[in-house]
Amino acid sequence: MKFYNKILMFFVAVLGLSFLNACDDRLEVDPLYTIDGDSFFNTPSDYDRALTGAYDLLQTSYLNMWIGEIASDNAIAGGESVTDTPGLHEIEAMTHNGVNNELRSVFSFNYAGVVRTNYLFSNKDKLDFEGKDEIYAQAHFLRAYYYFQLVKYFGDVPLILDRLISEEESTSLERTPASQVYEQIEIDLKAASAGLDWTNSVKGRVTKGAALGLLGRVYLYQDKFDDAAIVLDSVIDMGPYSLINSTTSEEYADLFSVNQEGNSESVFEIQYSGQEGGSYGCLVCLEGFAAVGFQGIRQYTGPEYGDGNSYNLPTQDLYDAFDPSDIRRDGTVLDIDAFIAEQDNPGDISYAIGGGGHTGFYNNKYIKRLDELGLPDNDLTSPVNYRLLRLPDIYLMAAEAHNRKSAPNDVKALEYLNDVRARVSMLDLSLSGQALTEAIWQERRYEMSGEGFRFWDLVRTGRAASEIEGFVEGKNELFPIPQIEIDLAGGNWSQNPNYN
Repeated sequence: MKFYNKILMFFVAVLGLSFLNACDDRLEVDPLYTIDGDSFFNTPSDYDRALTGAYDLLQTSYLNMWIGEIASDNAIAGGESVTDTPGLHEIEAMTHNGVNNELRSVFSFNYAGVVRTNYLFSNKDKLDFEGKDEIYAQAHFLRAYYYFQLVKYFGDVPLILDRLISEEESTSLERTPASQVYEQIEIDLKAASAGLDWTNSVKGRVTKGAALGLLGRVYLYQDKFDDAAIVLDSVIDMGPYSLINSTTSEEYADLFSVNQEGNSESVFEIQYSGQEGGSYGCLVCLEGFAAVGFQGIRQYTGPEYGDGNSYNLPTQDLYDAFDPSDIRRDGTVLDIDAFIAEQDNPGDISYAIGGGGHTGFYNNKYIKRLDELGLPDNDLTSPVNYRLLRLPDIYLMAAEAHNRKSAPNDVKALEYLNDVRARVSMLDLSLSGQALTEAIWQERRYEMSGEGFRFWDLVRTGRAASEIEGFVEGKNELFPIPQIEIDLAGGNWSQNPNYN
C-alpha cells in the first residue's frame, strides 16, 4: 500500500492533539507542507488520500501483537537487555504502571487513527462523488478498529465522533464508559459491513468480511455470544473464504509468508512494504512490519533465516502445550537448537543470546527469513503482512459463540472446531458443554499463538490469573492510562483501578 506522506504530515501538524504525543509532553511538528483543511477535500482523490492516511496507523499494530503475547504465558519480552525496552519487560512481569512507553504509544497511535477518521467524517458533506459511500464505509471500520484497541486496553476512554477538537478541549475531555464506546464500535462496524462488498479491487482495503469478522470479535469480547454466532456464521457461509490443508509444519508456517498473502484463509491483512526503510527512532514511520525483524534470531549466521533482535520469544510452556504430532507446534515455534542440529553443517551456524532473556524458541510465524528481506534496511522493512483476521480464527470464535450462547448449539460448535483441526491432520474430538468450551479455548492457543491474541483470550474468559504469573485480578484486566494523558487531562481522569 502506498502512503501519501504529504497528507500524513499535514494531518499530524494541523491537528496537534495531546493524543498524538510520542516523546515530549505535547507533540510539536513544524508543517512541511502548506495544505490546510479549508483547501482540501475538493476532489474525490482528496478523500481517497485522506482515507489512506487513516489506514496508515494500522501499521502500528506490531505493538498489539507483541503485548498480546508478552503479557500472556506465551512469550517473554527478550531483546538485547531488560533496559533496552523496559516497557515490554514490565508488561511481561506484570509490574507496568502509568509510565510505560509502549502503553503510551498504544494510546497515542490509536487516537491518531481516530483523529484521522474523524477528519474524514467532519468533511463528509463537502463534496458528493461516485464511490463516496465505500470510502466512508471503510472509515467506519477503521474508527471502530482504533476504538476497539483503546477500549480493550484501557476501558473507559474519551469517545469523540465526526469532528475535530481544539487543544483546549482536549485537556477537558471526560472518559466515556466502556459500554458506550463498545456501542459505537458496533454502530461503526454495522455501517461498514452494510457499505462494503465481499471483495475489494484495491489490495489492503477492508471488505464486508473484515467488518463482520471484527464485529464478531467485538461481540465475543463482550460475551454477546448470540450476536457473535450470527455474524460469524455469515462470514463462514457467505464469504469468499476457505480453509487450507497443511500436512507439514513448513506448509503451515508458509501460510504466514509473503507468498501466501491474500490466500483463501485471509479475511483481512495489514499491508506492509519492504521497499522503504526507516530508523529505530521512529518505528511508526516505517512501511515495513517491524515485528518481523525484531523477532528474528540475534546475530544469526546460517540457512533460511535472517538475523534479528530476539524479541517476543515463545515460552517452554507454549511449546509443551502442543501435542507433538500437531504440525502447528513447529510451524509456530522455532526450536533454534533443534533446527541447527538438523542442518548439514551445524558447526558453521551460530547465534547470540540477548540479555533480555532466552528461551531457545522463536516466533516462526513472523520471523525474518532470507527470502523475505526488505530493502534498504532489512531489520525494519519486512514486506510480510500481518494477518489481522484469519478464517480459522473466525471458525474458532464461531465455535465458542455457539457453545456459549443462550441456547447452545454444540453440534455446530464441534463441527467448526473439528474443521480447524482437520486441516492440520488432527483427529476429530467428540465433546459437549464445558469440556467443549475448554477444548475450543485450547484450540485457540494452538492455532492463534504468536499472533497477539492470547492475553485477551485469557482475560475475557476469566483464566488470566491462573495462567499468567503476577496477574492480579481486579487490576490487570486493563492496562493503566498513560500518566502523561492523566496529567494533560487537567485532573479530569482517575487512573484505572489498583494502579495508583
